[in-house]
Amino acid sequence: MREPIVQELPLAQLVERARALAVPGERHILGITGAPGAGKSTMAVLVVAALGPHLATLVPMDGFHLANAVLADLGRRGRKGAHDTFDDVGFAALMRLLRHQNATLPSPDAPIYAPEFRRDLEESVGSAIPVSAAIPLVVTEGNYLLLERDSWPDARRMMDEVWFLELADETRRERLVLRHEAFGKTPAEAELWAGGSDQRNAVLVQSTRDRADLIVRLV
Repeated sequence: MREPIVQELPLAQLVERARALAVPGERHILGITGAPGAGKSTMAVLVVAALGPHLATLVPMDGFHLANAVLADLGRRGRKGAHDTFDDVGFAALMRLLRHQNATLPSPDAPIYAPEFRRDLEESVGSAIPVSAAIPLVVTEGNYLLLERDSWPDARRMMDEVWFLELADETRRERLVLRHEAFGKTPAEAELWAGGSDQRNAVLVQSTRDRADLIVRLV
């Protein structure tokens, strides 16, 4: 396996790297991954906003969280966010459809609708993100884009590049605690979740780091 490129880059340079993938008349997919709390969602939002709505659309992996009722039936509700609490088959299928959108839809004007995860509901909402065939770049972000098990590799094969975002563990964990508190957990519950389920997921995600095309440390 080749060694990935590790770079400390400002956001502006990452935007320009993404812009090179946004070729009008074509469809490319950029993935952004990293451990929970690393800032990948924020980076993805900023990159897409900088490129503008005519060049890029954001379709996060988190839209494929299994419903809470399904997780309860499977006995996985207490570790929501682990790799097997997502619909990886559905995510891979959507990535394939988005990659070949122009060739698979009967009308060039017909959008594909992707699901969106709502933190205020702690549930996914289907058909919430319209993706026009005219948009040249789809940006996706999530923990398991480089995981080599189940259907995650099928999704990865649809992506032109995957960036791995790194952040100091202490800072990353502080962000997670604040996020959990913001969405209703007590400080004690937030600390427990960040040091338990989130940390186990972070260790797994970190093990996929060397499969990235670019390891990013924002300056």
